[in-house]
Amino acid sequence: MNSNTFRMPVRRSAAAATVAALAVGPVLLAAPAAHATGGEGRATAVVLRTGLDVSLLDKTVNVPVRASLNEVQAPKSENETALSVKVQGAENGKPVDILKADVATSEATVDEKKAEGHVNLVKARVHVPGLPLLSLIEVEKVTSKALCEVGKQPVAESNVLGHVTVLGKKTTLSAAGRTQVTVPKVGEVTLDLSRTSTTSRTAAATALELDVEVNPLKLGVAEVKGKVTLAEATCETPEGAKPTEKPTEKPTEQPTQQPTDRPSEQPEPSAEPSDDSGITTNNGGGAPTQNLAETGGSSTTPYIAAGALALVVAGGGALALTRSRARARG
Repeated sequence: MNSNTFRMPVRRSAAAATVAALAVGPVLLAAPAAHATGGEGRATAVVLRTGLDVSLLDKTVNVPVRASLNEVQAPKSENETALSVKVQGAENGKPVDILKADVATSEATVDEKKAEGHVNLVKARVHVPGLPLLSLIEVEKVTSKALCEVGKQPVAESNVLGHVTVLGKKTTLSAAGRTQVTVPKVGEVTLDLSRTSTTSRTAAATALELDVEVNPLKLGVAEVKGKVTLAEATCETPEGAKPTEKPTEKPTEQPTQQPTDRPSEQPEPSAEPSDDSGITTNNGGGAPTQNLAETGGSSTTPYIAAGALALVVAGGGALALTRSRARARG
């Protein structure tokens, strides 16, 4: 059987041994809790948690008893399966089994899509100091589940199945509120059954929560007050996977790197000029295709100019000859 035992040193008297055994303070039996960061979800699960104050020897000694069994937390998924937790040295040097069970499992898991806490407890018996032979409560089976999925409403469920015995009395639990059990000369226990709560991103479920007040035979040897929780699970929804920084698909339309056609406004000049003048533009292209006659010139212009010059020279010579003859006569 898996168990968690807390051993205490031997003392000179039974009362001193009891005090030393109970003074263990907070007892956490799970692995160190992992803490979520960023958008991670959270989940917790615990089989048993006690918050008891024990008064010994007519309240001359007050000792807190804080214990837990199979308490796990995520984002790092964890699970525990210990079946008992006990405190050594109480009850006149004898150990006190706070809880013993045939099955006791807790699991907390978290991923990008969901966070979940789950607890399962079968045939469990809870004891407190001062009642060595009588169970505080016995349950056949209790379960709790908290599930937080991305995009869905969180869900919290808890169930108490089979019979429940409180301080030796078989008890029918009320589904619509608290159930109170009183045993004369022993004590009183108030039970909350299947407590659940949800918000838009969180869920919590507790199968049983007990308010305890025990003082056997009113002897003042061991008076116990406090709370005992059985099968508790919680969760918080992850934020989900972050969107990718770049689109997963290329755009359906994308401009080509080079145009398929040259712009119509700037036609490429022809390789050779259209006439025999050999004139080129200052950008290296061929001469315009228009006829130069449109701008006042043509290919016959040199000949016309030469003829005109010959006429001018001939006219000048004739004029000089006429003047020379006139002077000779005179």
